[in-house]
Amino acid sequence: MVKVLRNGRFLRPSGHNPKEAVFANCLILDESSGKILYVGSDDGGEVQSAVSSGAEMLDMQNRLVVPGFIDSHMHLLHTGQTLNKLDISGCETLEEIRTAIRNYAKDHPDMDRILCCSWFQTSTNGEAFASQIDDLDPRPIYIYAYDMHSMWCNTAALSELQVADLEDPPGGKIHRDEAGKPTGLLSETAALSIADPFLSAQLSSEQKLNFIHDAIKAYIASGYTGLIDMAMDEKTWDIILSYRKKCGGSLPIWMAVHWFVLPQKTPEETLAQVDEAITLNKQYNEKTSPDCRITGIKIMCDGVVDACTASLMEPYSHNGGNEPAVWTVEELVPILKKADDAGLQIAIHAIGDAAIRVAIDSLERVGNPQGRHRIEHLETCSPEDVKRLGKLGITASVQPVHSDPSILQAWPKLLGPKRCEHVFPYNGFAEHGATVAIGTDAPTASHLVLPNLYTATTRRSGRKPELEEQTAPRFALSLAAAMAAATQGAAYSCFADDRVGRLEPGKAANLAVVDVVWDPARLLEGKVQETWYQGRKIYG
Repeated sequence: MVKVLRNGRFLRPSGHNPKEAVFANCLILDESSGKILYVGSDDGGEVQSAVSSGAEMLDMQNRLVVPGFIDSHMHLLHTGQTLNKLDISGCETLEEIRTAIRNYAKDHPDMDRILCCSWFQTSTNGEAFASQIDDLDPRPIYIYAYDMHSMWCNTAALSELQVADLEDPPGGKIHRDEAGKPTGLLSETAALSIADPFLSAQLSSEQKLNFIHDAIKAYIASGYTGLIDMAMDEKTWDIILSYRKKCGGSLPIWMAVHWFVLPQKTPEETLAQVDEAITLNKQYNEKTSPDCRITGIKIMCDGVVDACTASLMEPYSHNGGNEPAVWTVEELVPILKKADDAGLQIAIHAIGDAAIRVAIDSLERVGNPQGRHRIEHLETCSPEDVKRLGKLGITASVQPVHSDPSILQAWPKLLGPKRCEHVFPYNGFAEHGATVAIGTDAPTASHLVLPNLYTATTRRSGRKPELEEQTAPRFALSLAAAMAAATQGAAYSCFADDRVGRLEPGKAANLAVVDVVWDPARLLEGKVQETWYQGRKIYG
């Protein structure tokens, strides 16, 4: 069945870093092939021909129609799990956190563990001791930091993790007192490689399948038709494949995956993880399974600013401390070269300017600008390095929700006011030729697209719109550029731009229909009303 969608504002494809948007008022799609046939004026000959042939006419009521959104950096299973945890993002003090957990525990007596998410370290002045939450409930309590890089545990949780008998993993820390006893905080790979796998193992396959389903359902309702998962492991991959089979052999929306490569005790053990990604890519790739494919690897180069684990060129302002990057260039290049030689994309988490320098230098040594390798986050990139990404063909994979002023209250203290003037330099990357891809890093932040675009374009808070602060406003993207980064830029970032990301003939008819005024200041008023995937409406 051919459908003619009329009376809409259909976003036309744009060039690099557009300042203004161009719209058409009509789109024709073929439901049987799932492809777009025409985008243009409704008085064109193609429209008259389609109508004469019996095409179905649909009135889009002057709503905005854009390519289906693509979250260029997210974590699917964790997003589904987080939808089922206690969210403490609204708690601003230790006492508020304690009250929320106490009430939640009382209301959920059948749970084996109390799982919480979105703890902002500033709410507890950077402290995270088991003794502060031990009296709330005898069950294990796990509190994820909003950035997912730290975990705050009570004594019962530390006990079942048996961390007292463990050494710090490479790239992580089990915080201890002077006597060597764990105090309650697990940082970086101590959370990612000890606590996360343990908690995942406590879930049944059915629970995990439900979490995947919940996450995909939430994404579809938000206008997304593509996802790029940034930290895949073997057990999660098996669950996704099981869910795919349950769905009849194809996911409800397409997904590209980066295999998580964690530092190991020996280089051989680290490279073995890359080998695993290479093997899986041979089976799950663009040609064999475009809806669910292994596209690359993901490497952690440092931590996050709020936990003072991001690696900086100059020490933190409040205490003179610093953290080295997880890898040196010499250690990193062999790993990246192995992946690149096998045709895999490389994604490197780098937040501190020192880690960003290591990531850029390493990718420069790999020497493949056509590989569409990417650096994730890029939050404190130095002015000199902002100019390098475009020249080296590196995609700037950014998450504007992380630049929300409401969550950066500690940054002037941690970094100093001067460094805070040059953070999240999105427009700088674009102006110097880099492709920008926008994601959310869900569940470290909301997966909702409009608050993300609001902060990208206004540099104001989508969480607390009443705040007047702006984060380095000179680096705001135009609305046209931000929308492009959330669609065609995200598609480009994973080699999907030949089939999705733009409204043009031959591309997949993946659409998001949004009731919104085309004005950055009014994005929070908007609402996604329909999602179309391969020519069929799957939401709305």
